[in-house]
Amino acid sequence: MLSRRLLRIKVAKNLYAHLKSDSTNLKASEKNLIASIDKAYDLYFQMLSLVVEVARYADSRIELAKQKKLPTYEDLNPNRRFVDNAVIRLLDEGESVSDEIATRKISWANNYDIVKDIYNRLIEADFYKKYMSQSICTFTDDKKFVEGFFAWLDEDEALSDVVDDMSLLWNDDLSFALYMAMRTVSTLKQSHTDIKVLPQFKSDDDLEFARTLFIKSLVQFEENQEIVDRYTNNWDVERIAFMDSLIITIAIAELTTFDSIPVKVTLDEWIDIAKYYSSPTSGNFVNGVLDKIVSELTANGRIKKSGRGLL
Repeated sequence: MLSRRLLRIKVAKNLYAHLKSDSTNLKASEKNLIASIDKAYDLYFQMLSLVVEVARYADSRIELAKQKKLPTYEDLNPNRRFVDNAVIRLLDEGESVSDEIATRKISWANNYDIVKDIYNRLIEADFYKKYMSQSICTFTDDKKFVEGFFAWLDEDEALSDVVDDMSLLWNDDLSFALYMAMRTVSTLKQSHTDIKVLPQFKSDDDLEFARTLFIKSLVQFEENQEIVDRYTNNWDVERIAFMDSLIITIAIAELTTFDSIPVKVTLDEWIDIAKYYSSPTSGNFVNGVLDKIVSELTANGRIKKSGRGLL
């Protein structure tokens, strides 16, 4: 399922795009936000299907080797452990994943070179060689291998570049999608006859959270920017990254809009996002400015939290 962290990042990116484009069409920008969120969920199934495609390619290599004029013993008696992996078979034959792939029109047909490239690098990977050389292989071994495959892909820069080229909306989504794929596989048991796919959202409120945060951040942008300006007036304006300022304004919108989200959660999330998406010093800068702003907004009653553990 898509995390609140990813939803916050989507809000920040779409707000950045809206402001930089000088667009006045709020509805169009809101639709772009929803589309980017839906596309992130598509990538989850794109990754689940990738291991299947790589196994199919491996199987085709085995069949071609058998058709040689002078096949070797290894050609005629290949190691099919990867091709016959029980978890990959579930991903391939299970209705849950197959239906989603068909509905979302997921395919590697136009990017099959990456499938072959991944296979060629996979067979050189230590975790693959270890798996293929085991004398006995259980369902647990098959599951651990597929989990390892997705973890290995998370370090693959070539795949990251291909995914970015496949869709601009997938920029920086790969790690989230691979984590979801690993979680899906980790819950499997040998008795299962189908894959239980993760829902798009953990809660029915998640999509509304993203939409509300985006709209509030946009509507309140100038007002919240004035607050930011007050607490950064001693800073060189040219040295304050626009993304830092944007992140703080969104954090203010979240702090003052969602009374059930603890202040600490909001601060921790946006400080971490600033560290990753802005400059190396952004985390400390955003933390310092937000700390002062929270004190002001709490004192004047704009931050009001309710619910168990928040009073």
